[in-house]
Amino acid sequence: MRPVLFDSSVYVAALRSGPNAAVARIRRAENAPVWLSSVVLLELYAGSGPGDRRAVERLERDFDRLRRILVPNLTDWTQAGKVLRQIATKYGYERIGQGRLTNDALIAMSAARRGITVVTANEKDFAKLAEIRPFFWELQQPIP
Repeated sequence: MRPVLFDSSVYVAALRSGPNAAVARIRRAENAPVWLSSVVLLELYAGSGPGDRRAVERLERDFDRLRRILVPNLTDWTQAGKVLRQIATKYGYERIGQGRLTNDALIAMSAARRGITVVTANEKDFAKLAEIRPFFWELQQPIP
């Protein structure tokens, strides 16, 4: 089974839903290796409240222990820039729109390099990225 990486949108929804929902979301990939993007980690730290900080620190510690933190390399950064330029041309995005997509582009390009499937609740942005540079991704289905 292809490795998976959850976008921050999945972790945020899980944190808001409580520990049982978080476990259910992660179990979806129980037969696949799960990776954590350093970009997702940045987003989680930047957006975490005092109550979420420990959960984010635990994620970092656990994934670091497993050596499954995916860090964008130089090629990922340059690919992300090229993809953002093409999206800007195609959709008329201004700098603010491009800036909003930068993190998602880094996540997508680094996952593509490793053949990792990105699981996200952010269909709009990841679909646009995949139009320009195909990579494996899927929409996170709501957990009942």
